[in-house]
Amino acid sequence: MTNLQNLTVKQLRKVVAIKERMERLEAKLASISDGDTPAAAPVVRRRRRRKMSAAAKARIAAAQRARWAKVKGRAAAPEKEVKKKRRVSAATKARLAAIAKARWAKVKASGKSAL
Repeated sequence: MTNLQNLTVKQLRKVVAIKERMERLEAKLASISDGDTPAAAPVVRRRRRRKMSAAAKARIAAAQRARWAKVKGRAAAPEKEVKKKRRVSAATKARLAAIAKARWAKVKASGKSAL
């Protein structure tokens, strides 16, 4: 075997790629021959990111800006009415307070501390 210190970077990369391929093949072989026992760890391949040209990005951005302009142009017409909050009159508040006091008086009279 050749001394790894005398190899160039390109050759070292090739060595690493071949070793990884050998490991994957050995794992496949082990999984086939063992049958019941699963392979040690499945090898996950990373997908390379696809590069997009600046012109393509500019076209996509322009199309998106056009879509937003179209949406914003239509959205300005009908706006929903904001409903006012409903308020309880003072008389209703007093009536509800009286009902609550009567309910609690009944609970306390029966000796309970909770409803």
